[in-house]
Amino acid sequence: MSGDHSGLSFTSVSGAISVDVAMSIGAQWTEFARACSADGGQLVTLWGSDRRDLGDGFVVTAVYAIGGRLACVRIGARQDQGAADEPPHYPDLAAIFPVAGRLQRAVFDLLGVSARDAVDRRSWLRHAAWPADFFPLRRDSDGQRHFDSHQEAYPFVTVAGEGVHEIPVGPIHAGIIEPGHFRFSIVGEKVLRLEERLGYVHKGIDKLFEGRPLADGHRVAGRVSGDSTVAFAWAYAMAAEAATGCEIPARAAWLRALLLERERIANHLGDLGALGNDAALAFGLTQFSRLREDWQRMNAELFGHRLLMDCIVPGGVAVDLPGTAASRLHAQCDDIERELRPLRSIYDEHAGLQDRFHTTGIVTSDLAAQLGLTGLAGRASAQARDLRVDLPCAPYDRLGVQLVTDTRGDVAARVTVRFDEINESLRLIRAIVDALPPGELRRPLPATSSRGFGVGAVEGWRGPTLVALEADAPDRVRRCHCHDPSWNNWPLLEHAVLGNIVPDFPLINKSFNLSYSGHDR
Repeated sequence: MSGDHSGLSFTSVSGAISVDVAMSIGAQWTEFARACSADGGQLVTLWGSDRRDLGDGFVVTAVYAIGGRLACVRIGARQDQGAADEPPHYPDLAAIFPVAGRLQRAVFDLLGVSARDAVDRRSWLRHAAWPADFFPLRRDSDGQRHFDSHQEAYPFVTVAGEGVHEIPVGPIHAGIIEPGHFRFSIVGEKVLRLEERLGYVHKGIDKLFEGRPLADGHRVAGRVSGDSTVAFAWAYAMAAEAATGCEIPARAAWLRALLLERERIANHLGDLGALGNDAALAFGLTQFSRLREDWQRMNAELFGHRLLMDCIVPGGVAVDLPGTAASRLHAQCDDIERELRPLRSIYDEHAGLQDRFHTTGIVTSDLAAQLGLTGLAGRASAQARDLRVDLPCAPYDRLGVQLVTDTRGDVAARVTVRFDEINESLRLIRAIVDALPPGELRRPLPATSSRGFGVGAVEGWRGPTLVALEADAPDRVRRCHCHDPSWNNWPLLEHAVLGNIVPDFPLINKSFNLSYSGHDR
């Protein structure tokens, strides 16, 4: 796709390059989305902003992934003449990109701007936590307003027929996992339909960003989803650097990549253990939990935090490698690699495990492409996308990341991708440590005298993690949108369980391991 389509310009995003985004009109907004879909592109995310005080009204922004680059497109929401009681609106994208459906519902709950002609207009994030006529992201909203809580009857889609009945699961679950509601329609044990309802841990993070110093916003971004703190902090820092024109030191860029790969390995190790446990192989949980614990203890010793929180800051990093760290990191990579070989053999050769993994929770490559499955789950369904390869910022542009994919699209494929990505991340960590350049760790963000806009995109362990930032003078956050890839993948879980038996749902769910917190924000 060319850089200009029917008069609508867009700008690719790479590293910390600022983005100029043109306003579109309705026909261009829809036509661009159709052209993007025809070219095999994906809708990454969508959000709304209140820019009435700037004379722009309400604005909706969409980010697309097209041929190894990102494109941002904006549209102003319209208010029809003689329809003052109707909300401002913009053209629906869910008919072109189904992933837009929930994003558009969230935009309405938060901003009161609707997607015109959208089929599904049910509340998504609100959960009766605030009145239907209150929109927290409007600039004139009163965040201190008191609301009376009440029960809400959410209109789940029902399935009727002989022998069909429903199983509600959640929103509160056993153990310590976060809340989410799953409504199964089943015959016997076979799943006919699954409908999710999320949003129970909505924390108002978008509102928390407003007015915060640009140099401090990484603390909030890094807490959107704790298991992706490095990815979110890096994406936020990248966006802040783009908005202010800051160029980070080379050493900081390499250290960021080191932290990101350590985060990726920690989560893959944890998931592999949990997947073994869900298939009744407690040995797998024990062994992978041990490896993950050792890995995170090293994080704490070298970088001050088990999850690597607050290590990445706008302008660079807040941590450096101690003098003996290089040899210790090499030794730990060797240990993990050595221990991984027999564990992988056990997983591959255990008859009971393979019986549970193979042909369970299949997402075909065609469905994955149609509905925009992304990240490691997408790569397990033959979607060859990875920002470290497609849109490499430093130092990934020099590391030659090997893309890991599978074609089967089942639990077994998602397990295989995790094993292979661990091995590739171990290789990358060794390469980063060996080539780590000398120099400073951080530069201050330049002062801003006008408004700025920046986008940061990082391939986190789940998939593309994106932060879009609007800055106000003097050096304050006006609007910050954080996007977790779970938004794109939760709808695919509903398809993956179809035709499977109910007892396999925990296993299928864990093979995706999507974020509630990152989704709910």
